[in-house]
Amino acid sequence: MRAGRLISLMLILERRGRVTAARLAAELEVSERTVLRDIDELTAAGVPIVATRGPGGGFALGEGAAPPVSGAPGWEPGRHGSRRRQRAIVRITPEGVRLAAMLRRLQPLKVRRRNGVDRAGRQEAAFTFSSIDAAAMDVLSLGPCIEVVAPVRLRDAVAARALETASLYTDRVAGD
Repeated sequence: MRAGRLISLMLILERRGRVTAARLAAELEVSERTVLRDIDELTAAGVPIVATRGPGGGFALGEGAAPPVSGAPGWEPGRHGSRRRQRAIVRITPEGVRLAAMLRRLQPLKVRRRNGVDRAGRQEAAFTFSSIDAAAMDVLSLGPCIEVVAPVRLRDAVAARALETASLYTDRVAGD
C-alpha cells in the first residue's frame, strides 16, 4: 500500500540518515522511479527531504523535519515479517473483481474461469502478497464479495479482523 510505503520511506530516512534511491528501492521492493515519485509526494506535503548528488549522495531528512515517525520500538522497515511473496486463492464475485480493480486491491488478481462459478456466483481467483496483515485488510475492504480459500493463515487473519470489527457493532445493537 502506498501510505505504508511512504511511512516506511520516512522511517528509513529518519533512522539511517542519507540513503540512495537504489537502496530505498531495494528495501521497499519498488522501482527507483517509484521511490523518486514518493519523495516528490513527501516534499510536496511539506516533508523536508534533501537530495545530494554524486558519490556518497542520496536522500536524507532535512533540518526542521517533523517529529520522529518511529513509534513502535524495535520496528524496522523491511523487518516486519517475511518479505517472501505468497500466493492466495480466493472465491470472488464479479462485483468483487470490479471493486478490487477500482480500489486497486489484491492486484494483479487473476481470475480462473475454468473452475466455474459456485452457487453464490463466486469464481476462483489468485493474487500474491508479502504481508498477511495488509492482505487481510485488502480482503476485508471487499466485504462479502470475497472468501479466502488458502492459505489458512490469511483466512484466519481475515476471520479474526472481521470478528473484531463485528464486535464493535454487536455491542451497540445489543445496547439499543
